[in-house]
Amino acid sequence: MERPARSLAFALVVAFVVGTAGGQPAPTYEADLAPILQARCVMCHASAAPSAGLALDGVDALLAGAARGPVVVPGDPDASELVRRLRGDALPRMPLTGPPYLSDQEIDLFVRWIAAGAAPDRAAAPGADAGDAAPATEDAEPDSPGDAAASPAAAPTGPVTFAQVGPILLQHCVRCHTATGVMGPAPEGYRLDAYTETLRSDDRARVVPFAPEASELIRRVRGEGLPRMPLGGPPWLSDAEIDQLVAWVADGAQDADGAPAPVPVGAELRLHGTWRADGSLDGLPLDLAGARIDDDARRGGYVQVRGVLAADGRIVVERVRGP
Repeated sequence: MERPARSLAFALVVAFVVGTAGGQPAPTYEADLAPILQARCVMCHASAAPSAGLALDGVDALLAGAARGPVVVPGDPDASELVRRLRGDALPRMPLTGPPYLSDQEIDLFVRWIAAGAAPDRAAAPGADAGDAAPATEDAEPDSPGDAAASPAAAPTGPVTFAQVGPILLQHCVRCHTATGVMGPAPEGYRLDAYTETLRSDDRARVVPFAPEASELIRRVRGEGLPRMPLGGPPWLSDAEIDQLVAWVADGAQDADGAPAPVPVGAELRLHGTWRADGSLDGLPLDLAGARIDDDARRGGYVQVRGVLAADGRIVVERVRGP
């Protein structure tokens, strides 16, 4: 008659040891995991349109898994796709904005939480509903895209900075435009996972501060330049998100602290759009003196314009070519 009691006691001891491995209590979702997911993952894995069907902005969504199935196997971290992606055992390694990836200490929190059963925080409280776990909140305004979790389309209260548009780029663009994106290296080497990379103009300028119409980034997300971005659309960026990007460039492409970017005078430009009868590109004035005009370039048709940004803001065209 004592055997069942001994078995129950042994099971309780095992459960306690697992939950307090190394003398540490098992991590909790809200206190330990949610802040990491909020800072590093939800820009792509938010409930509105989660990448791969995996939302990471709530414990129920995490446990529900991705389009292909669960990513957490309670009690078995090594079999959990979430851990495999964070470690780099499965590719692409997550988060896509890495490196840097999560630290060993951060990954260990996920490992120990899953090993302890991956229970929602309220599951052990008598009468509590596990589905009632409150979503994580943030205390500080993000100042870089890796820390950004604010609503991407939040209405600006002043000049738009990268703190506001960084989350838009992270949510829609960095799955490809990062060092190790879903397509491999960033297309044309253009990354959108950091302010300095977004403004980079060593090969050509995609962002011209104070000049949205001359910025390839803006023309691509609006569909004036093809292929329209993001490449997986539709859905494309919302009108509110595009307006944010346009306002950011018009305000000088400011960094997260509000400092405008230098204008890349002399940088190469490559713009796509409709070449109008007045010689403009969708209304953008062009300096065509001395430009090479290919035979397949037609007024009223879609063209590619290659040129240089002059100190006075003119687009000095070197070549106009057809589609």
